Amino acid sequence: MTDDMTLLRDYARHNSEQAFAALVARHISLVYSVALRQVNDPHLAEEITQVTFILLARKAASLGSKTILPGWLCRTTRYTSANALTMQRRRQHREQEGHMQSMLKESEPNPWPEIAPLLEAALAQLGERDHDALVLRFFKDKSFQEIGAAFGTNENSAKKRVYHGLEKLRRYFSRHGVASTADIIAKAISANSVQAAPAALAKSVTTLAVAKGATASGSTLSLIKGALKLMAWTKAKTVIVAGVAVLLAAGTTPAIIKVIQGRTDSRSSSCPRATPATQSIKGQLFGLAQLVDAGNTTPEAAWESRYWARAQGDYDAVIAATDPQVLNGAKDWMGDKATFRARSQKEFASLQGFQILARKNLASDRVELKYQFAFQKSSTPQETKIVEMIEVNGAWRCRQTRAYDASWEDGSEPEPQP
Repeated sequence: MTDDMTLLRDYARHNSEQAFAALVARHISLVYSVALRQVNDPHLAEEITQVTFILLARKAASLGSKTILPGWLCRTTRYTSANALTMQRRRQHREQEGHMQSMLKESEPNPWPEIAPLLEAALAQLGERDHDALVLRFFKDKSFQEIGAAFGTNENSAKKRVYHGLEKLRRYFSRHGVASTADIIAKAISANSVQAAPAALAKSVTTLAVAKGATASGSTLSLIKGALKLMAWTKAKTVIVAGVAVLLAAGTTPAIIKVIQGRTDSRSSSCPRATPATQSIKGQLFGLAQLVDAGNTTPEAAWESRYWARAQGDYDAVIAATDPQVLNGAKDWMGDKATFRARSQKEFASLQGFQILARKNLASDRVELKYQFAFQKSSTPQETKIVEMIEVNGAWRCRQTRAYDASWEDGSEPEPQP
């Protein structure tokens, strides 16, 4: 059987519809299943599937020869689905919350109904190689030998990679209230993760993708545009995190590192001159419509996820994003779920978004972020605060927030908080 990248190169170089149709037939059920699991809407999942293959057609010539195509397709489907969910987030969230509550009440012995709504978010927080190994093993039913060959390693290394990824999934599910073993999780994913796509979908996807979406509907074009932006942003965040890691490796003295959250502000050259320790460019403003559940593998992602949960009025998600040491105080402040949801709706009604301005590394597991709120009314002054983030068992959590003080910029430890 011709391998994926050979078919993709044939399409890219010769515009071979036959080669692209073979790729669609091979992977369409995988893509459709990932989309359906995220949006829980067969019609929207079909549209997301079309978008994913249109993006593949557009990027066919630029994908490297070592690309694991099933993994790339899963990630692209997830980006597209996230964009679609952002467009209808509030309605989808209410449906998912009701679904999760009913599942918890039923207490079914089969973990899949509880795992399924969490699976894509759990996979999204994995590193690329762990993610791709699990996709090959449990979504495409590849042997360890085949997985090793795909990564250019051996069978034993592939086993370790898969088991390592499974353990991360188990910990993620456990933090979200689903207690199970790695073996049970593996069996549940293998048995349920891929569903057959509708019979006519492959033909329509191939037609649209080969035309690179030229004949797509307006909603499909909007999804394509949003998915491309999210893919570019995710790539930029990866570069930022890698750069921060290199800087941290150079020394252990607490330092302030400015985090660039996307496109830079061309007007920054007119800003007042800052000291060398704090000089950099402000990050891009995160509007409420741009917020997503970004996981918890970095302080910035965990903070974005927590504000996404607050914007949704998701009590449980905010609790999960909070340092266990301050959980009792957080619950006292939040009140019951109804009170918290009402307060969140009121607070976020006037909020335009927030912007991470700087990062201070106090220890390997302790970071402070300087951030600023922006309000919809220009007459409302912007509000700058400091949040302390703590790494707990490999996941970043919020410990406390406080008002910003200019002394924070000198790199010293903060004053003890009451």
